[in-house]
Amino acid sequence: MERIRVLIAKVGLDGHDRGAKVLARFLRDAGFEVIYTGLHRTPQEVARAAVDEDVDVVGISLLSGAHIPLVPRVIQYIREYGGNPDEMLILVGGTIPHDDFPKLREAGVDGIFIPGTPISEIIKFIKEELPKKRKGKSK
Repeated sequence: MERIRVLIAKVGLDGHDRGAKVLARFLRDAGFEVIYTGLHRTPQEVARAAVDEDVDVVGISLLSGAHIPLVPRVIQYIREYGGNPDEMLILVGGTIPHDDFPKLREAGVDGIFIPGTPISEIIKFIKEELPKKRKGKSK
């Protein structure tokens, strides 16, 4: 079985990367292939990496409160660079107010995870939801 490829990205000026690094380590330990972008990436850089690396999952970590302008731009650029976010799981993690969940889902986000979410729940979500997104995708 092909390994699930996950991009973990820190977008914008948020300098807190501990959670993203911990998640990346646990995903690797669970058998996923993980690409970590590092800090302070632009939406364009994240989208380009997602397309170039042909990832199955894009995980965007944000603690800065800039999720509403930044996340939809990442999704937009994935399309512009020739990717199809409808065939990827788009996940957002961080301090996301519940009032913003509908806006993010409307923009194309599949899963939203707030601080304290067990990593096992994120892994389960990916394993359950990715096959639904992959239907019709030829890899």
